[in-house]
Amino acid sequence: MSDPRAAAGDLTAKAKIRNAALDMYAEHGEDRVSMRAVAAEAGVTVGLVQHHFKTKDGLRHAVEELIVDYHRTAIASAPSDGTPAEVAAARDAAVRDMLNANPAVVGYMRRVLLDASVEQSLLRQLTELAREEVDKMRDAGLASTKRGIAEQTVGMMVRNVGQLFLQPMVDSMWEQLATGADCDGKPRLSVDARS
Repeated sequence: MSDPRAAAGDLTAKAKIRNAALDMYAEHGEDRVSMRAVAAEAGVTVGLVQHHFKTKDGLRHAVEELIVDYHRTAIASAPSDGTPAEVAAARDAAVRDMLNANPAVVGYMRRVLLDASVEQSLLRQLTELAREEVDKMRDAGLASTKRGIAEQTVGMMVRNVGQLFLQPMVDSMWEQLATGADCDGKPRLSVDARS
């Protein structure tokens, strides 16, 4: 799977700025990171950040486009042959693997998607990507047409993003409780949505 962030040596200044913003926003939150701090992290001037992104909103938009690209790339990397259940499982696994390999993406998504005070453009973009993928799977005969598109889209989003939020809670509980021989192995969360 290709990395939407590319190799560090191959990046344009604009990409370096966007990547620095993703890393800093994931760790500290967008509201705690100035454009000046992003510029310093990227090794450029604040004027160059403003030249490429105009405003902090423009920079956030670029970061969120990158996150959507990560998801799109992961989904596209999954094999599309097999039964509908196998194809869906492969896509879910590809997204899960991408998230595991990119802690900054996870950190940013956790901060933004759990904050009700933040305008949810990332959630809208990821939901639209999921809906497009459900449409493609239905057209290819890889998803049921008996269930509604909205239900299938929500199900895909819950499977792909639900674990992102709930697994840390499961891990924390496990650390507290796993002290004896009765602990065979830490549970891995599986999330599903059904109507």
